[in-house]
Amino acid sequence: MKKKLGTLPFKGTAEQEAQLKAVIDANKSDSSRLIAVMQQAQDIYGYLPIEVQRMIAEGMGVSSEKVYGVATFYAQFSLAPKGKYNIAVCLGTACYVKGSGDLFDKLSEKLGIGADECTEDGMYSLSATRCIGACGLAPVLTVNEDVYGRLTVDDIDGILAKYN
Repeated sequence: MKKKLGTLPFKGTAEQEAQLKAVIDANKSDSSRLIAVMQQAQDIYGYLPIEVQRMIAEGMGVSSEKVYGVATFYAQFSLAPKGKYNIAVCLGTACYVKGSGDLFDKLSEKLGIGADECTEDGMYSLSATRCIGACGLAPVLTVNEDVYGRLTVDDIDGILAKYN
């Protein structure tokens, strides 16, 4: 089984830190800009690791608990890194009754990761999502912006092969 990237140490670059400091400096006088700063931080790093949350808290003059609370309240924020290829399996009703749970389980097994995790090599992340509005194609999954529908577990290997 592959080690999860989320369990590896944070590896932000000096360039990323400089970008984040510039964002914080431009907004630190207005604590109502916290969410905007967090959005920009996520754009810089791809997610909001605890180290980044601490930098935001210190720079914005708010508690780490407040930053974490905002990050966990809003679905737009991710505390785990995303892979180069983010696979999202729709578990909405139409997809689920047509087997999307089996698709998710097969992907989890093949990739060696669970929900909201990333492979050690940073290639794949896996998430469960609710209805994406493609019920007529159920069951559906996406890989970044690519949509795959009317799937069975036998289709998984072919889909993954396109991204290797």
